[in-house]
Amino acid sequence: MTDLRPIRRALLSVSDKTGLAEFGTALAEMGCELVSTGGTAKALREAGLTVADVADLTGFPEMMDGRVKTLHPVVHGGLLAVRGNAEHEAAMEAHGIGPIDLVVVNLYPFEATVAAGGDYNTCIENIDIGGPAMIRSAAKNHDGVCVVVDTEDYAAVLAELEANGGKTGLAFRQGLAQTAYARTAAYDTAVSSWMAGAVGVEHPRRVSVSGTLSSTMRYGENPHQNAAFYTDGRQRPGVATAQQHQGKALSYNNINDTDAAFELISELGDAGPACAIIKHANPCGVATGATLAEAYSRAFDCDRTSAFGGIIALNGELDGETARQIVEIFTEVVIAPSASAEAVEIFAAKKNLRLLTTGGLADPFEPAQVIKQVSGGFLRQDKDIGHIGLDDLKCVTKKQPSEAELNDMLFAWRVAKHVKSNAIIYVKDGATVGVGAGQMSRVDSTRIAAQKARDMAEVMGLEAPLTQGSVVASDAFFPFPDGLLTAAEAGATAVIQPGGSMRDDKVIEAADEAGIAMVLTGQRHFRH
Repeated sequence: MTDLRPIRRALLSVSDKTGLAEFGTALAEMGCELVSTGGTAKALREAGLTVADVADLTGFPEMMDGRVKTLHPVVHGGLLAVRGNAEHEAAMEAHGIGPIDLVVVNLYPFEATVAAGGDYNTCIENIDIGGPAMIRSAAKNHDGVCVVVDTEDYAAVLAELEANGGKTGLAFRQGLAQTAYARTAAYDTAVSSWMAGAVGVEHPRRVSVSGTLSSTMRYGENPHQNAAFYTDGRQRPGVATAQQHQGKALSYNNINDTDAAFELISELGDAGPACAIIKHANPCGVATGATLAEAYSRAFDCDRTSAFGGIIALNGELDGETARQIVEIFTEVVIAPSASAEAVEIFAAKKNLRLLTTGGLADPFEPAQVIKQVSGGFLRQDKDIGHIGLDDLKCVTKKQPSEAELNDMLFAWRVAKHVKSNAIIYVKDGATVGVGAGQMSRVDSTRIAAQKARDMAEVMGLEAPLTQGSVVASDAFFPFPDGLLTAAEAGATAVIQPGGSMRDDKVIEAADEAGIAMVLTGQRHFRH
């Protein structure tokens, strides 16, 4: 007994008409009868094809502005009838229902309508009803019916038909059915997510996430882990939408770290030429400069050792001078809004270096949801888009910070948002000079950052580490004075931190005794 099924009649109803004429022509040449609706039928006829209208099958015209056309027993009976089932075939015979062997449907462009800023009623009108119903019917009955929801599958369908004399195999139909159910699930996710926001439901009773496969990977974080990259359909500048100019495919860790780098550098879009160097999703050097080349050099000097094999993000066009500096050491990925022809040529000599251009910076304050898997469920929260300005700072010490210290504190605070907790960042003259990340104790982060600065001073032949005369940012409050005093011992002259500890008075007293300025933000930036 064979699992091959012939395709004698196809129903096509598509919003995206890419490749439609060619696909319809190929089906017709194989002897397949074409049935269609509205604009799809018009496009097929313009290609010189003979097409029957769905209305001719159902005996009912399209009505209610096209809302009702395929929702009819003649259509769904032709899709759902089990081939070879005597009772089903008798019902088809009694009611004049002919089998439909292939359904080709891509849905109303709801996601695109939302992305284009459509108003409430416009979005509602772009919710497809008949399309998902046909897709689900055909996918359920995949033993006898083939369903296609993506234009990129047209070629595969034609190849399958050609290889099997106008028939499709069960395994092939099963694969298309799975894709079809994933598409309707993603579509419903887009609708429900949009509607939750449109009607003000902050925490929906049920939520779902969806994505489209972008690439498979050799492995995940480690070689024994399987991995793939999915995109969510947003056109926000970043790794998912970037153009890769050269180098091998991005790995799981590359994408994770490059995303962290680009999010940080987008935060510094208004800071003048800026560079961020990332290692294992943490900044190991962030700086501004008169040029991108200077910004890169200053970021590199924060921790030259960790920068090796890192990810570099720039907030402006990569130029030749900066490119020449970057290629002096091994770098995994460089991401920037654009790159000059000279820079691209310089990088071309480094075949393992990936260059990504995004066409712009991301909006660091665009609301989004962050999801983290835990055992038995997942956590969902708003993305951290918190930010502060000078007017938000409250000085709590006898010593007032200078204008230069205030500018450095605000810069350090922006960087701290992108460093894993517990995070301590020393900054001097618009450049990080020490970063302590991810420690269980805040005082340990303070010490590690200071030690890195001492190590770099020795490498660079400096008389003193650059933490002398620096400012310090802490992503959360100092629970005890010890962390602040460690920073003061490293040469820091000013501190920015959220405040809110039960021992704030003790920390403020310690700052006064150490002769340093301290401001509170009232906002923290835990990053776990």
